[in-house]
Amino acid sequence: MTRRFFLLLALSSQLSALSYAAAALTKITIQLDWVAEPEHGGLYQALARGFFRDEGLDVTLLPGGPGAQVLPSVATGKADIAQADSSNVLLQQAEGLPFVQFAAVFQDDPSGILVHASSPVKKFEDLQGRTIIARPAWPFLKFIEKKYRVTFSIVPQNFSVAAFLGNKEALQQGYFIAEPYHIVNAGGQMPRFLSTWDAGFRSYAVLVTNKKFAREHPAELRAFVRANIRGWQDYLTGDPTAAHAALKAANKSNDDDFMRFSRKMIIDEKLVTGRDADGGPARICRLDPTRYATQIAQLEELGILAKGKITAATAMTTEFLPK
Repeated sequence: MTRRFFLLLALSSQLSALSYAAAALTKITIQLDWVAEPEHGGLYQALARGFFRDEGLDVTLLPGGPGAQVLPSVATGKADIAQADSSNVLLQQAEGLPFVQFAAVFQDDPSGILVHASSPVKKFEDLQGRTIIARPAWPFLKFIEKKYRVTFSIVPQNFSVAAFLGNKEALQQGYFIAEPYHIVNAGGQMPRFLSTWDAGFRSYAVLVTNKKFAREHPAELRAFVRANIRGWQDYLTGDPTAAHAALKAANKSNDDDFMRFSRKMIIDEKLVTGRDADGGPARICRLDPTRYATQIAQLEELGILAKGKITAATAMTTEFLPK
């Protein structure tokens, strides 16, 4: 009886310890900007390899997609963090939405214009008089119109490459690390890419949180950033198998060839570590206030953002990044 009692007591203590450990984890929900793909590889690697848990966090990743309410989810508290394009977030912040941008995903947002390999369009000046399949509200379109003194027509995109494949003259907004694969896989040639960074429009793919959450959970945000940096470093330089298995489970459209292609594009273009002279592993998640000041000035000059509505100091913070 005594032996049985102590065995039961020991088991009860173990279960209590496990229950306490689970309860001690802080829950954080991340709203992704798109369906789960390798552009979220660092997050999925950190989740699958237990890096978030090592930091005391219980992280849930919510896939996005067409029509996903990414920023509204953070504004209303449905999600604690979201991934988005820094320029679009600036426009929302200027409208009074209580966001703060606190860490980079990609040092350059990998959006741009896909061009057929055989197209006579070689540079931005060649867009004169053309038609582009794109999101009409994409700020980059106004930027290249003004910078290169060109005019073109816009056809709203439907997130498919079918129209691009069916017309050798077509130009389409696309993601550098995704659409090229789908075009080649559907029988087309590898497209050329007119990138935002080559035009000098240096938006980040960025992580955003609600100002209230940032005030109330600074330690948790620092822990999240540490785990995220570790996840991206491991995904880029280590074995990505854990992330890719998790990505497959989250999105059945992911296959091994696509994930290898997309990861290679991220690595080759140094999207996470940065293409600038100071690029490298230490740049993972880093934000530059000077670049934000430039983004804000560009949006103001285009008349998209009212002058004086927002500054780098009010839009972003480096408070949660490693010193």
